[in-house]
Amino acid sequence: MDVYEAMAKRKTIRDFDPVEIGADVVRRLLDAGFNAPSHNHLREWHFIVLQDKSMRKKLLEQTVKSRNKDEATKIVDAWGMTDEEQRRMYVDAIPKQFSMLMEAGCLIIPCFRQRTALLQPEVLSSLNAFASMWCCIENILVAAASEGIFGVTRIPFEDERETMKRFLGVPEGYEIPCTIALGYFLGSTSKCNCQGCLRGEEYFVRGAEAKCLPRPVIESVRHMLDFFPGNSRQLLALGEVLAKQPVRVLV
Repeated sequence: MDVYEAMAKRKTIRDFDPVEIGADVVRRLLDAGFNAPSHNHLREWHFIVLQDKSMRKKLLEQTVKSRNKDEATKIVDAWGMTDEEQRRMYVDAIPKQFSMLMEAGCLIIPCFRQRTALLQPEVLSSLNAFASMWCCIENILVAAASEGIFGVTRIPFEDERETMKRFLGVPEGYEIPCTIALGYFLGSTSKCNCQGCLRGEEYFVRGAEAKCLPRPVIESVRHMLDFFPGNSRQLLALGEVLAKQPVRVLV
């Protein structure tokens, strides 16, 4: 997969198969991050890979508040959010903040050296270290997509960030820009090889065991995507409705 294809395939997901990402894959992703440009050529970046689920749970219980959809709706109302697609995305995402970090196959906490007050920049270049760190994070996300791994970044609130730094023992002078949750979408990307559907069609399957979509279902999905190209989000459950299988088609 070339870099353009990886960038096109990168997706934000919040529903993870809890299978752990192997250490060799994590190393490749971090190596890709270190290939990003650095403002001072020092790459003063460090990464905490929190795979121990008990430690992860302790951290999240201190930093991430669980909310339901009713609470999420009140939050987006308070924010004055009016775009329906944006509202739907946030109402879906807010209740998943704890679970997505807990269930991800890999949780990476990047840290970078910040020599001035991060939230009180005197000039634009005061944010150079912050900008370089995000170049590194983008490399990790694109590299992950090339491995068939997707994820989500979550920027902590200020009180959460300070709690995280204390819990993880992050040294003075280093900041945490976000957490990176990576993994496989409720199972994996699979290719169908049976005679009953389109050979080689790629689809996402919920659960550990892959199930193929019959040809009429795939053709229906394709027809709907062609007819409503701007409304692909509304088709996420189409496979589940038509095939009565727990399938999500991603575009």
